[in-house]
Amino acid sequence: MPEGIALPGNRWDLLDGREATPTVSVVVAHYEQPAQLARCLAALAGQDHPRDRLEVIVADDGSAVPPRVPAGVRLVRQADEGFRLAAVRNLGAAHATGEVLVFLDADTVPEPGFVRELTRMPGLAPDVVAVGRRRHADLADAPAVADVRGVVAGRELPEPAWLADAYRWSRDLLDADDRSYRHTIGAVLACSRTMFAAAGGFDESFRAYGGEDWEWTYRAWLRGAVLAHVPSAVAWHDGPDAGAREGTGQADRNAEAMLLSELIPVPCSRPRGLPTMRVDIAVTAPEGASEAAAFVSVDSVVAAVPGSAAVDAADLAAGRGVLDRVRLHLEIVRPVRAAAGLHAVVERVVQEGLGVASLTGEDGAVLLRIRSLRAAAREARWERDDLFPRTTETAGAVRALVGEPDVAAYLGGWG
Repeated sequence: MPEGIALPGNRWDLLDGREATPTVSVVVAHYEQPAQLARCLAALAGQDHPRDRLEVIVADDGSAVPPRVPAGVRLVRQADEGFRLAAVRNLGAAHATGEVLVFLDADTVPEPGFVRELTRMPGLAPDVVAVGRRRHADLADAPAVADVRGVVAGRELPEPAWLADAYRWSRDLLDADDRSYRHTIGAVLACSRTMFAAAGGFDESFRAYGGEDWEWTYRAWLRGAVLAHVPSAVAWHDGPDAGAREGTGQADRNAEAMLLSELIPVPCSRPRGLPTMRVDIAVTAPEGASEAAAFVSVDSVVAAVPGSAAVDAADLAAGRGVLDRVRLHLEIVRPVRAAAGLHAVVERVVQEGLGVASLTGEDGAVLLRIRSLRAAAREARWERDDLFPRTTETAGAVRALVGEPDVAAYLGGWG
């Protein structure tokens, strides 16, 4: 069981007023950016987080000339095999010793309170994944100083409006949902070692700019992460947002979206009609049912819930392969016939952030359970069952199958 505070739902606000000073490892990803790296490292030397609780690691992605780092900063390197940001972040994390990991890019310069502000919540509650506020400025020829706030005046560039709007609408991600992974930025990200291990490292199959941070955050969300935006943790990126950069076009954004559509099977990310590599909603058959009853039960549930797929219960428990991104488990407990209204019940479970919704028959026996695997992962980690609401209600969207069903009548629609 991890140390720290177990939070219900996405309630990072329950940490308000609490302070923490964890040991922190800052992993700075770098490739052929000596001037930008010097500015980043100078700003890290000026952090107000206690020096004896702060470790800085430069993770170099195979620069032709190894970067120069000051005394006390560790340098780890990998061979230049093309763009490997995900891999180099993993390399830095593998050498880190802090309780909390902070990921920065070399072209991003933190204000003095950045580390302290960003790591407070992960230091208190290890499920928290915190994203800072990345602002933008033209820092070309700017000096390397401990406090960047004296340098950026007159150099500011616009912040992306879509991201600012998302933070405002979600109350700094307090109202996060299954799509909020899109509002995290790998260049200003912090998490506990516990959460990094639970989610697994960054996916090293990413070999082009963008997307690896969103994909990692989605896996962390499924493993029970609490998402939080910390606007007081400010770091300045040298140059405009990617969407405004010269040379970043629609083709690049399309390639990122299509790659993520195969890796993140949640609605509005996955393809609309094409099959996906991974399962989003898993449906398992009732134990001990006849072959016909199991067939009707599973088929009718899958038909009623878009994005669902029939899976083997043992394979789901192992979470391997295409089942490693399952968001919801629809466990058919007793043979049932599902109706179209089941989809609305499933959506309500998501919208209300429930851990388990049990649908019962008129006799009170459970027919079907809808489980959030995000909730299950966090509660298993803390060995608790009270971190997400649970409901039990009489089923209207499913009815019990009595006796052996007539499969031909079910398929044909006359019975």
